[in-house]
Amino acid sequence: MNAVRRKKLMWVMFTLAGAAIAVALVIYAIGQQTDYYFDATAIAQGEAPQNKRIRAGGMVVAGSVQRAPNDPLSVEFTITDFESTVPVTYQGILPDLFAENSGVVATGKMQGETFVAGEVLAKHDENYMPPEVAKSMKENNRNGLTPPSEQYNPAEPIHETQTLQQ
Repeated sequence: MNAVRRKKLMWVMFTLAGAAIAVALVIYAIGQQTDYYFDATAIAQGEAPQNKRIRAGGMVVAGSVQRAPNDPLSVEFTITDFESTVPVTYQGILPDLFAENSGVVATGKMQGETFVAGEVLAKHDENYMPPEVAKSMKENNRNGLTPPSEQYNPAEPIHETQTLQQ
C-alpha cells in the first residue's frame, strides 16, 4: 500500500472511530436523562429501584400534607393510585396548583419506603391529569374502587362544533 492510500485509510479510520465515540456518548447521555414512571402500587410492591431517579405519580391524599414547623419549605405528603399509597418528602416551594385530591407527578429517588422528591409538578387546570397517572389509575380502578374526585378523569377531547346554516 502506498503512502497516499495509507493516509486516506487512516483518516477514514479516525473519522469512523470519532463517529462511534460520539454516538456512544449521545446514547449514554440519553440513558442518564431517562426517568421511568412508577405508580404508587408499583412502588409499594418494590418494583421501583432504590437511589435511582424515577418519576412517581398519583393523587395527593386528603389530609396528608404536613409542613415542618421549623422549616416551611419541608413538606411531607402521601400519593395514591387508589390501591396503594406512598409517602413523599419534598424540600422546596410547591407549585401554586398543588392541592389535596389533585394529581401530581414528582421526580426523585426512593430511599427506603419513602420517595424523596426533587421536583413536584401539579396539574395545570381542573380537568387535566398527566397521561401516565390517568392510565395507571384507570387500570387500578378495575377493582371497583371509586376515586373521590371528579379530577380523576383526564380532559375530554374537544369536539367539532357544527356551523349554522343560513
